[in-house]
Amino acid sequence: MLDYLIRGGTVVDGTGRAPYRADLAVRGGRIVEIGTPNEGATTTLDAAGLLVTPGFIDPHTHYDAQLHWDAWATPSSQHGVTTVIAGNCGFTLAPLTDDDTLYTQRMMARVEGMPLAALQRGPSWDWHSFGEFLDRLDGEVAVNAGFMVGHCALRRFVLGADAVERPSTEDELETIAALLHESLSAGGLGLSLTRSYTHIDGDGRPVPSRLATEDEVLRLCDIVGRYDGTSLEAITDGCIGGFDDDGAELLAQMSARARRPLNWNLLAIASASSQHVANQLRPSVRARELGGRVVALSMPVPSDQCVTLGSYCIWWMAPGWNDVLSLPLAEKKARLADPAVRARLLESARRPEAGVGGSAARMGSYRFGTTNARENAGLEGRLVADVAIERGLDDLACVVAAAAAEDFDLDFWPVRPTDPDDDPSYRLRLWESPDVLLGGSDAGAHLDHLLGSPYPTRFLADVLRGSRLLPVERAVRLMSDVPARLFGLRDRGRLTPGGIADVAVFDPERVASGPAHRVHDLPGGAYRLLSESLGVVRVLVNGEEIICDGRPTGARPGTVLRSGRDTTGTTTS
Repeated sequence: MLDYLIRGGTVVDGTGRAPYRADLAVRGGRIVEIGTPNEGATTTLDAAGLLVTPGFIDPHTHYDAQLHWDAWATPSSQHGVTTVIAGNCGFTLAPLTDDDTLYTQRMMARVEGMPLAALQRGPSWDWHSFGEFLDRLDGEVAVNAGFMVGHCALRRFVLGADAVERPSTEDELETIAALLHESLSAGGLGLSLTRSYTHIDGDGRPVPSRLATEDEVLRLCDIVGRYDGTSLEAITDGCIGGFDDDGAELLAQMSARARRPLNWNLLAIASASSQHVANQLRPSVRARELGGRVVALSMPVPSDQCVTLGSYCIWWMAPGWNDVLSLPLAEKKARLADPAVRARLLESARRPEAGVGGSAARMGSYRFGTTNARENAGLEGRLVADVAIERGLDDLACVVAAAAAEDFDLDFWPVRPTDPDDDPSYRLRLWESPDVLLGGSDAGAHLDHLLGSPYPTRFLADVLRGSRLLPVERAVRLMSDVPARLFGLRDRGRLTPGGIADVAVFDPERVASGPAHRVHDLPGGAYRLLSESLGVVRVLVNGEEIICDGRPTGARPGTVLRSGRDTTGTTTS
């Protein structure tokens, strides 16, 4: 007797092979046949007219905390994701000392946009080693979840408060190295780190891994290379603003020293910016020369993203903005009411050193989100520039006045520019190149202003009923088999007899993602952005339904992925 039978669906198996009609049979968590099985099944799904695909793999998430209160990693699983890779950007919740719990919570709240109340009330925080952290999640997750070992956690564990003050001594580096050995032996999927100026801890200081020397980084990469089924992940200033020679060389050297692939987040691809894209792929070119492999993550569809004067976002990154926007409510209102303060902030946002925070100087191109105050009636959905003209204000003054009326709990949504001369084939060539990997949702982080997790259903909707830029079988492969191979996931990423039954079933006529909206469902009552899936009929993890008609079933069959046991073969060749 089979455990599960998906009958009469159109199989898109993840290999890039053309879709074909077949039944898919599952027993003991694995696919036992794709064809015309003769056995009966405990559960049978009529999939006539539906697509049957591998579950998707999101290579860049921050579900480290959320999985402790949300086993289904919503909304990712509702959009067909069955495996998430977390512990990215150097940030993990282990290893951890008791004295550093609050520091870690405050750092994650600041740098990854996780509400502090949710962090303090959600996880138990009763672990110390990386292995103990993984053990807490064993048997408690609905999705498969693998975790990189964060460089920030390693340095903080060994150096304590000095981790944000100075490089490590030789003795301290030896201890950090031993701690990395221990964490990888326990199942860590590799090493993640940040050297990005955007990453600031809860005290406004550079996060710990930014104080590490390049020698420390490369010596830790050597250790990663001793463990099968591991990889590297990094974010640096070059990932955001553009790579100089030294920045490209560092990423390439990291991969070559470890003999493991390295991925970084995030590459925006457009033919109009082909010179910038070529620069961003310099680490990949240099890594090949050294025998390494560097891969840039790129989202196939835009993420929903809003900004606000009320909580940390890219506007705060412009020089001087954080000093004003982080003030208590009354003081912030008073400071922003001062025209001289606003003028100084705008001038700062226009400077080259503003980086991504420079978007604050272009507020006129944002639209108002949901409003509640009487003074803001009728503004929802309107362009800031149009409202500013009507009110005789500059754009920043208009934003400040409207936001202050809502006690700064007001979102502003960027208008995505369109380029009629953009060459879609340019994107496609890069998507399918060895230097680019689709994904990078940041799911589980920046909860109040970023929503990238619905990218699988949005991408499927586009290739099936929108741009039709590439056949669905190639789109599915890019979100399943390709990331599975990069991370060396055993028996996942393809629908094949003997493979693990991570499966998604979609209605090709309806699959899509609903609009982003607020949901107040986090521990402590904070809100996050969420988008319901459409046309997601079933999602199976290890042969069990975790999503039925877009909603979690309550089952928790997921695997906490451990390197060496659940991964293998992550070489640069």
